[in-house]
Amino acid sequence: MTKYVLWGSCCEDVVTKRSPFREEHLAGLAQQKADGILVTIGPTQDLTKVFGIYEATDAAQVRHLIESDPYWVNGIWTEYEVKEWIQAI
Repeated sequence: MTKYVLWGSCCEDVVTKRSPFREEHLAGLAQQKADGILVTIGPTQDLTKVFGIYEATDAAQVRHLIESDPYWVNGIWTEYEVKEWIQAI
């Protein structure tokens, strides 16, 4: 499997706006982790960005997971970029 890095941006007032979607979002991430696709994910301390690492068959699979996430669907994540990552160490 290839590793991919996610960098994304969050909307303003993210703590309030994400609240109705948080449980569904976290459940989906937990399932991705259990399935061995999601390595790690989380926001920056200032809650303006999100960073994640995935192990997937291709970038399209990662983009599908991101675009199916309630945070993307409901505008909590406002933009994202996925790059193939070479883990040196």
